[in-house]
Amino acid sequence: MLKRLLHKLEDPKRPLLGPNLKALKFWGLLLPENFIMRQIYILLHLSVILFTASECVDVWFVKSNITLLLNNLKITMLATVSVCKISTFLFWQNDWKKIIGYVIEADIMQRKTNDIIKQTIIKKFTKYCRKITYMYWCLMYTTVIIVMVQPIIKYFSSPVYRENVRNGNETYLQVVSSWVPFDKNTITGYLIASVIQSYGAIYGGGWITSYDTNAMVIMVFFRGELELLRRDCANMFGTESSPVTEQVSKERLKDCHRRYVALIEHARLFDSCLSPIMLLYMFVCSVMLCVTAYQITIETNPMQRFLSAEYLVFGVAQLFIYCWHSNDVLYASQDLMLGPYESTWWMHRISYRKNIFILIAQFRKRIVFTAGPFTELTVPTFINV
Repeated sequence: MLKRLLHKLEDPKRPLLGPNLKALKFWGLLLPENFIMRQIYILLHLSVILFTASECVDVWFVKSNITLLLNNLKITMLATVSVCKISTFLFWQNDWKKIIGYVIEADIMQRKTNDIIKQTIIKKFTKYCRKITYMYWCLMYTTVIIVMVQPIIKYFSSPVYRENVRNGNETYLQVVSSWVPFDKNTITGYLIASVIQSYGAIYGGGWITSYDTNAMVIMVFFRGELELLRRDCANMFGTESSPVTEQVSKERLKDCHRRYVALIEHARLFDSCLSPIMLLYMFVCSVMLCVTAYQITIETNPMQRFLSAEYLVFGVAQLFIYCWHSNDVLYASQDLMLGPYESTWWMHRISYRKNIFILIAQFRKRIVFTAGPFTELTVPTFINV
C-alpha cells in the first residue's frame, strides 16, 4: 500500500520534482488555473494567516504567565516564518515557476545521456531527493501530531495538572496558544478552540513541508547539475584513446558555457527568493532554541521534556538541512573549475587552450545561498547559531 502511494506521487514528466510539485499543488502554493479552486485556496491561506495573527494577539493575554508565554512564542515565531514563506511564494509565484521550469527542463535534458557515470550521478541524487522529502514530511507531521496530542498526554500523565484543572487553579493546555472571541476555558469553548488550532497546525504543517522540501530538492539539483557539468567539461575533447573532432569539441564547450550561464542566472534568482526567509529563519531559530532549551530545564514531567525536545529537534533540523545543502552547492561550485583540467586539454592547440582558460575563469565564481546580506548558509554558520 505504501509503495502504491509513493508511486502515485511520481510524475514521469517531472522525474526529479514530481512529489514536491504535487505537494505544492495540494497545499495551494502553486495556485490552480481554475478560478473557483484558486479562490478557495486563497481563502484557506487567508484563514491560516488570520489564525497566526490570533497567536500573536494571544501573547498580550498570556504575558504574565512565563510558561504560557514561552509556549506561545516558540510556536508563534515558527508560524510567522511559515506565513512569510507562503506570502513570498505567492507574491513571487512567477519567479518560482521560472526556477521550477528551469529545473525540470535541465533535469530532463541530462537524463537523455548515455554516459553511465552521469546516469549514476542522476540516479543517486534522485534517490536522495526522495529520501529527504519523505523523511522531512514524516518529521514535520510527527511534530504536528505531537503538538495536537500534547494537551491529552499532559492531562493523563500529570495527576497534579489534572487536579489543578478540576479545581480551576489551572487552565486547559491548548493545542496552539491563540486568541478566540469566546471563553476557551469552558469545555465547549476549549473543544471548539482545539479544532480551530488543530486545523491551523495541520495546514501550517502542509505549508512548511511543501515549501521546504521543494527548496531543498532545488538545492540538491544545483549541486547535481554542477557535478554533471564538471563531468561534461572533463569529457569535452573525448578521451585520450578516443578523441572527438574539433567541431564536436567546440559544440561541447559552447554547451558547457550555456549551461553554466543558465545555472548562475537561476541560482541567483533562487537565492533572491529564499534569502529574506532565511534571514528571518536565523533569528527565529536562535530565539526558539533558547526558549525550548529553557523549557526542558524547568519542566519536571519526563513526557513534557520529551515533547519539548522533539520540537527542538524539528526546529534545529530545518535550519541545518538548509545550511547543509547550501554548503554542498558551495563546494561543488568550487570544484567545477577542475572539470576542464580533467580533460585532454594538453593534446590541443594554443587557441583551444585559451577558450578553456576563459571557461575556467568563469567557473571561479562561488555559488552559495545567503540569509539576507549578512551571512551565508553554510555549516559553519549553523554551528555559530
